[in-house]
Amino acid sequence: MANRRQFLTSLLAASAAPTISWASVGNPSFIAAAKVGDDYALCGITDTGQIAFQVPLPARGHAGAGHPTKPIAVAFARRPGTFALVIDCLTGAVMQDLTAPTGRSFSGHGMFLDDGNLLLTTEQIAETSEGFLGLWDASDNFKRIGAIPTHGLGPHDVKLLDDGATLVVANGGIHTDAFGRTKLNIETMRPNLAYLSIDGLLDMVELDPELSKNSIRHLAVRPDGLVGFAMQWQADPSFLPPILGLHKRGSDVILAEAPLNEAFAMQGYAGSIAFSGDGHEIAISSPKGGRLHRFTDTGEFIGATMQTDVCGLVTLPRGYMTSDGYGHIAAMENGALRHLAEHPVNWDNHIIAL
Repeated sequence: MANRRQFLTSLLAASAAPTISWASVGNPSFIAAAKVGDDYALCGITDTGQIAFQVPLPARGHAGAGHPTKPIAVAFARRPGTFALVIDCLTGAVMQDLTAPTGRSFSGHGMFLDDGNLLLTTEQIAETSEGFLGLWDASDNFKRIGAIPTHGLGPHDVKLLDDGATLVVANGGIHTDAFGRTKLNIETMRPNLAYLSIDGLLDMVELDPELSKNSIRHLAVRPDGLVGFAMQWQADPSFLPPILGLHKRGSDVILAEAPLNEAFAMQGYAGSIAFSGDGHEIAISSPKGGRLHRFTDTGEFIGATMQTDVCGLVTLPRGYMTSDGYGHIAAMENGALRHLAEHPVNWDNHIIAL
């Protein structure tokens, strides 16, 4: 049995031991997937656009999820994906290689809940594209503990509202083949915005029938519960539908429309979405159009900013951070881009805040 002196010595040693945190890997504010030469990686990015760490991925990544306190990230394969890797960002080691249940695939996004003790993953059944949120116990080696139906096909993004209990899911509405690249139901697709709790469906919002081919893909949420959703049009490109929506439970959907020439330039494709730091405006990116569109929080068009192959978009205190396929990272403030950094990588679709 340890005596009092030994106990105090061990206690002091424990208190003096360094705490492993995101500071241990360079204090990143964001994570993003990238192509690096012929390889792929997950990178940590500081708020000045510098790369804080870089760890390898086995194939192209899409989005990720960062633990709220520990330097642990989950990297998701490009949708629909066969890998979701839990990575120690300090060592680069794969802590867990998550395996979706038989017949399901990951859908590109996920998030930590409950102070990092629970991981959610968007998933779909390969043969039907029916959506689920996978539940993983992060406090017990990421053990699979269940799933929640998303009440739609082809779920992609998921966010938690500030009430700490309500999840919102972007059900894209697209049924794909088992390989996930051939779209099988364009004429009958029905995307929706689903509000869920751990116990089930709370609310659902669908677009009008003439917009049923507008796949709801990505989400941004504001502290008061306002949800922005970015869409990708799956039909005649000359139709030029709005590709940004705003919704708050209990209210009607607002569809934000750009002027005709700008709507044409976006090519019906919104790749990422974010609220500005003050929450008074919202932006969407289009790598196909090489531009970002900014709108007020009530849907009025503010303006467009050009950036070739831009897709990554995330909130900064005074605006947004952007990334593109040529390695550039920029800050956008008051509609103007300010160069932050250029790296020898090709940034993928998203920048994820930690």
